[in-house]
Amino acid sequence: MAHYGILGTTAVSETAEDIRGASLYGRDDEKLGKIDDVIFDHATGDIRYVVVDTGGWLSSKKFIVPAARIRASAKHEDDFQADLTKKQIENFPPYKESDLESESKWNDYEGKYRAKWVSDPVMHRAETDRNVTPTTYQEMGNQNSERAEATTQGRPVPVTRMPTVSTSSREADLEAASRPTDRIIPAGADTVVVDNSAVGIGDRWDTFQSRLRERRKEAVAACHTCTGSTAKRPEGAGDLRKAV
Repeated sequence: MAHYGILGTTAVSETAEDIRGASLYGRDDEKLGKIDDVIFDHATGDIRYVVVDTGGWLSSKKFIVPAARIRASAKHEDDFQADLTKKQIENFPPYKESDLESESKWNDYEGKYRAKWVSDPVMHRAETDRNVTPTTYQEMGNQNSERAEATTQGRPVPVTRMPTVSTSSREADLEAASRPTDRIIPAGADTVVVDNSAVGIGDRWDTFQSRLRERRKEAVAACHTCTGSTAKRPEGAGDLRKAV
């Protein structure tokens, strides 16, 4: 099972490179909040989700977005965007950091969260019926970002990894991808642009992701599961959590 956690106050890069504090914009350039934290894979350092602080407009105050859904903002330098509206976010199950402490609770939360992406109208490429809404298999962190980083550093391009998912989640994804759905963008419209080039999310994101991978061991040093320590950690050191 993958072992996930948040960074909390752990510094892994220079302040200017850190994506925490960057703004996240939604559809029609609507400001959704600021990136408060990231949920990452302790084994690899790969970012799986960003945690967004809404500043109060959402009752639960925070929500998460898969790394695969994040893009560099086209209008705001060093900020980011996601194809979401506040109405969609309000329908997400409430994010609670404490759920990361329990394998069963996080597994249950992710199931409900994924179901919201699957149940929403499925987007298609312009002029085709090909599904571009990410399935569970695609919610793995941004593979384009990883390939761009590998190319820049002269390392082998990573092979796309497949996540561990339950049979029911896999069947739900396949069913959602194959069933007829209403188009969000009419056929022939040129509004939907799908970029397949091997480029990252943006310099700020790519640098931060690279630093997190490089300093992964430091980032998980306070995690008793990763270090094998059973000693009680001091208050404030519990920033890294356990998840499936």
